[in-house]
Amino acid sequence: MLRRCAPRNDELVKSYALARPQCFGYHRSMKSGPDIAMVAALVGDPARANMLTALMNGRALTASELAQEAGITPQTASSHLSKLEAGRLVEPEKQGRHRYYRLTDDDVAGVLEGLAGLAARTGHMRVRTGPKDPALRRARICYDHLAGDLGVQMLDSLRTRNLVKQKKQEIELTAEGERFLAKNLQISTDMLSHPRRPVCKACLDWSERRHHLAGTLGAAIMQRFAELKWAARDATPGSRVVNFTRTGEKQFAALFGGEKE
Repeated sequence: MLRRCAPRNDELVKSYALARPQCFGYHRSMKSGPDIAMVAALVGDPARANMLTALMNGRALTASELAQEAGITPQTASSHLSKLEAGRLVEPEKQGRHRYYRLTDDDVAGVLEGLAGLAARTGHMRVRTGPKDPALRRARICYDHLAGDLGVQMLDSLRTRNLVKQKKQEIELTAEGERFLAKNLQISTDMLSHPRRPVCKACLDWSERRHHLAGTLGAAIMQRFAELKWAARDATPGSRVVNFTRTGEKQFAALFGGEKE
């Protein structure tokens, strides 16, 4: 009786890759429209989720740095990054001999922040980060804008004073808001135009579970804080914490109200 030879590993990988979409009647059950399952599969892998989260600080990182963040080998990281790049969740940028990766845009950051909020709300939490955890919740970078308690507080203040108008997730800068920005932060409306990005956008904050301000305005305000030396990103590799100086805290309170009780 002839025994069938076991397939080689590469044959197994190839056959699995071809068969996987057929599982559970994938093609028969697929509906027209955006493929949510494909994006969810890319984000859902723990290593890829760790790499995407590391890129939430807005900095571009190399494959080696992302491998360290994910706790995997550089070879495995390269494989994951190829999938994320093909799925248009990250984009590479070559500088000299190095190849850096960053999130494709703030839409990806918004989805990740929303998923983090959902995970926190449903009790799927990792081990707390320790002493820096309160600082992360107080003020952090979300791609390129301010998030956390202070980010939510800033949007609340802008909305209460009619500097912006918000209806659900849509936010509009008012004429009074334009004057406020020009006078207090030297931000003009010309600085806020972008072909693929709205001026104002609501981003669901994972720790506060309320909205903070994203869009070109959110990015411009955060950039202005840094230029005025009111705030700076924590220098610790991979950290998303934003540290305000004493002067920065006073100026922030003067513009957007004191800290919440």
